[in-house]
Amino acid sequence: MGQSASTAAVPSCRENNHSHRLKFKPTALISPMQAEETDAWQVTIDGFADYISDLPEECLAVIFQSLGSGDRKRCSLVCRRWLKIEGQSRHRLSLNAQADLLPMIPSLFDRFDAVTKLALKCDRRSVSIRDDGLVLISLRCRNLTRLKLRACRELTDAGMASFAKNCRGLKKLSCGSCTFGAKGMNAVLDNCSSLEELSVKRLRGITDVAAAEPIGPGVAAASLKTICLKELYNGQCFGPLIIGAKKLRTLKLFRCSGDWDKLLQLIADRVSGMVEIHLERLQVSDYGLAAISNSLDLEILHLVKTPECTNNGLVSVAERCKLLRKLHIDGWKANRIGDEGLVAIAKYCPNLQELVLIGVNPTKVSLEMLASNCQNLERLALCGSDTVGDAEISCIAAKCAALKKLCIKSCPVSDSGLEALASGCPNLVKVKVKKCRGVTPDGADLLRTRRGSLAVNLDTGEPEHQDASASDGGAQDNAVELPPVGGGGGGGSSSQVYATHFGSSRSTSFKSRLGLLSGRSFVACTLRRLSGSNSSSRGAGYCTCSHFPRGPSLEQSPPPPYVDPFLGLTLMLLSWRLLGTVLRTLAAFVARKAVYGFWDDFECFSSTTAVVGIQSVSILN
Repeated sequence: MGQSASTAAVPSCRENNHSHRLKFKPTALISPMQAEETDAWQVTIDGFADYISDLPEECLAVIFQSLGSGDRKRCSLVCRRWLKIEGQSRHRLSLNAQADLLPMIPSLFDRFDAVTKLALKCDRRSVSIRDDGLVLISLRCRNLTRLKLRACRELTDAGMASFAKNCRGLKKLSCGSCTFGAKGMNAVLDNCSSLEELSVKRLRGITDVAAAEPIGPGVAAASLKTICLKELYNGQCFGPLIIGAKKLRTLKLFRCSGDWDKLLQLIADRVSGMVEIHLERLQVSDYGLAAISNSLDLEILHLVKTPECTNNGLVSVAERCKLLRKLHIDGWKANRIGDEGLVAIAKYCPNLQELVLIGVNPTKVSLEMLASNCQNLERLALCGSDTVGDAEISCIAAKCAALKKLCIKSCPVSDSGLEALASGCPNLVKVKVKKCRGVTPDGADLLRTRRGSLAVNLDTGEPEHQDASASDGGAQDNAVELPPVGGGGGGGSSSQVYATHFGSSRSTSFKSRLGLLSGRSFVACTLRRLSGSNSSSRGAGYCTCSHFPRGPSLEQSPPPPYVDPFLGLTLMLLSWRLLGTVLRTLAAFVARKAVYGFWDDFECFSSTTAVVGIQSVSILN
């Protein structure tokens, strides 16, 4: 009691003397609030002071930045002060860049006035933002350092030129499926002297090989460190830019048409400091690989589906690029890269840490050499190889002491190979086995038992077969639940199916329509509903997707089915109707893909979603 009285008698300094509140000077980023709003902060809750109001704006900004997108949106609704601080502490923003975004730009960037990283994405079937919108954004975001454009088909060379003049501090530009051409790209390279990363995918304004304007080098060539070109019809017009980028460290070329051997030779003669090179589905041969070997500092090399590259080219790279740490080879089942090239890698590249072989057929000879000479090999993936069996896995287990992660896919490996891993590779922490028919769950369990700390991921690649007669819960995923013909209690079920169907995505709807033909019990369910409508109205009868009777007792025998004389005609009409639905769906799907093509998201920032006004805004974390 005495303690309670003493505690109650102790006054709070905040309750008695508010003049001792700490005052913090705001930063230039977050301006001080007006006097009338300051008074609103000094509130009390149930007789106690609002200590959160004493936090300086800088602290609140740091707190908001550590929250998720949903929590940040909720915090912005607390009061005007939090709304302003939350908006001014956002540096990354992603907008749905449709044409109707234009009138919202002033209000959006009045709130988010500290944005430095912006993504503008438009749906393929919508009209994108135009030049006037991009120029207005550039006037509001002069401190922009990163810009991502996706499917902004209404942007022209003039709009990109105006944007580049207003945002000269741009450091990273990523554009995909846009229609501006070489002039717009050159305008960016001529004005953005701090540009470090450039990623271009499907730039539709560059199509004519003969009339294509060379791109680069511009003032940006002096600062560029990463260039990524994807799916360009005339990607070689970027040759002057690549050759002029003296500080280039990373070059990635994906599915760009044309012969690249000569251009790679010019690049290797002018740019000698490249560390990472990716070549995927490119017309390049051993001459191009010989040119790449001049990059003595090369550490990462990806050769993906380049069928003209052989062992000779890989040997030339291995003999000169002795700092190689990561090597990815997808031989595309061409059998032009094998033991000879891999032995050269093992002999000249002792620092190799990661090796991925897809569609390549190494033998025990090359694998043993790699395991013996590359003592730092930590990650190894063997996929689609016809020569990697239990003997090769046993060799890896005995020799690769530093190996931490092993992936085996579509190889003739059995449980004996996994058993060898139980006693080898002391540093192994994860094993992934996929689509290896000789490996069984028992073999994986044995490996887990012997190596308790080892994570074993087994995927046999064979879908589990479910028998309808053995399921007691209607486990057929493809079955369609139809409402009873004569019953009166099927309204709720029918509405639920309707809501589920129309609330799903287009892909789910497409799959569900195709599932009508693959449902094994669809005809059986329909037969039972048409023939057993009289019995179902009495409360017993058959369940639609099960062989067990429905009613108070599971032991009662089902009544004999009634054969409808028009049943054959009914089923025929129903089948034609289903077939028409499927054909219409397939036609729409193929037409849409033919018009808009397939889109693969290119590399940029990860995002979460927020909503500002009526415009969908994605905040990048």
